[in-house]
Amino acid sequence: QVQLVESGGGLVQAGGSLRLSCAASGSIYGINVMSWYRQFRGKQRELVASITSGNSTNYANSEKGRFTISRDNAKNTVYLQMNSLKPEDTAVYYCNYHGFFPTRDYWGQGTQVTVSS
Repeated sequence: QVQLVESGGGLVQAGGSLRLSCAASGSIYGINVMSWYRQFRGKQRELVASITSGNSTNYANSEKGRFTISRDNAKNTVYLQMNSLKPEDTAVYYCNYHGFFPTRDYWGQGTQVTVSS
């Protein structure tokens, strides 16, 4: 089992920044990918950014340049630095851990990000 605890969400004005954190604990080992997803009200969850245990990153095209994902493997924590926030970034942001061999998938409880105009 892997437990994920997100933090760092909140209310920010448009143009501001937030840094989300996701602390993982439990059976963390081997090759894995940690990701941030977000879910707009009434919509399906969508990928924002992901980072492998080897620090390779991937971003949704719309967030490149504004969001930066990083991880500290010593702390088993992944971060999402969000700059130049827009009201349309308002969503619940979820952390995901995906492990391989065997395949495992875990989600955090989500953290609300609200950007006011």
